[in-house]
Amino acid sequence: METKKIRDFQSGDQIQNFFLVKAAEYKTTSNNKSYLDLTLVDQTGDINGKLWDHSTETEPHYTANQLVRIRGSVSEWQNKLQLKIDKIRVATEEDALDIGEFVPVAPYSPEAMFAEIEKYIGMIKNSDVAKIVSTLVISNKEKLLLYPAAKQNHHAVRSGLLYHITTMLKMGEKVSEVYVSLNRDLLFAGIIVHDIAKIAEMNASELGIVSEYTVEGELLGHIIQGIKMIDQTAVEVGADPEVSLLLQHMILSHHYEPEFGSPKRPMIPEAEILHYLDMMDARMYDMGRALDKVEDGHFSDKVWLLNNRKLYKSAIKNIREDIE
Repeated sequence: METKKIRDFQSGDQIQNFFLVKAAEYKTTSNNKSYLDLTLVDQTGDINGKLWDHSTETEPHYTANQLVRIRGSVSEWQNKLQLKIDKIRVATEEDALDIGEFVPVAPYSPEAMFAEIEKYIGMIKNSDVAKIVSTLVISNKEKLLLYPAAKQNHHAVRSGLLYHITTMLKMGEKVSEVYVSLNRDLLFAGIIVHDIAKIAEMNASELGIVSEYTVEGELLGHIIQGIKMIDQTAVEVGADPEVSLLLQHMILSHHYEPEFGSPKRPMIPEAEILHYLDMMDARMYDMGRALDKVEDGHFSDKVWLLNNRKLYKSAIKNIREDIE
C-alpha cells in the first residue's frame, strides 16, 4: 500500500492514506444496491471515491468535512481516475492530523491577495466606479478571504476566488498598457466584481469547500445575482446610473455565449477583454493543474474541462530571470 498524494495517483495504484471528504452522497445502483459516493481531497487535488454495497442502516454514516482513512485501488472511468474504496474509517484524535494539510489552497495568502485587490481599487479614478467596487469588496471581505471560484472547476480551492481575481487584474493591467484606449476603471472594476456573486451562489465552509448551491444560486446563478448586487450597491452609494449599467453589462456578458449563461455578448471593449482574461486564466489554471501530474516528455490523460484534450509536458525548461 502506498501513501501517495492525489496528484500522483496512477491507475492500478493500491492506496492507503488519510483524505478530507469534500462531498458525500448515498446513491443506489441500477440493481437497487446502495453505495457511498465521495469526493475526496488533499492539498494536491481531488478524486471521486466509491464504496460499493454500503448500507446506511448497518454501516457508519459519512458526511462532508470529515477526515477519513481509506484503503483502496485507483482505476480509470470515463477518462478520469477513480478510487474504489475497500476500507474506510473516520480519523480519530490519536491520528494527530492537521486538517490544514488536507485542503487544497491558493498559492498565496488570502490577506495578501485581498490587499492586492485593494491596491487596484485605489487605482480606479472614477469615484462612482470606485465606490461601487469598494463597497462590494469590503462588505463581503469575510467570504472573499475563504471562497473558491467554483465548486468543482477552475480555482476550486480555498481562497481560489481571490486568486482568480488577482491574476486577472495583473493581466488586465498589462493589456491596458497595450490597448491604451481601454477604460482601466471599468476594466479593473469588471474583473473584481465579475464573479463576486459566487459568494451568494454557493455555500462554502471555512475550509473553502462548497457543500451545495444556495436556493437563489440554483434558481438565478451568479451572473444574475451579480447584476442584482451591482444595481443595489449603485443605488446605495448614489452612483451614476450609466456606471451601474456598464458594470452590469460586463457581468452579464462575461460568459459570452447564451448556452454558458450570457444572454448578451460584450458590447464594449472592456467587456470583451474581461471575457478573454476570464477564459485565459481558467484555461491556464486547468492546464497547469493537469500538467502537474505529468512527467516531462509525456502526455496527460484527456482533460474534460479542456474539451477532452490531452496535454503535452515539454522537457524544454523555462529559463527566466524574473522567476525563481
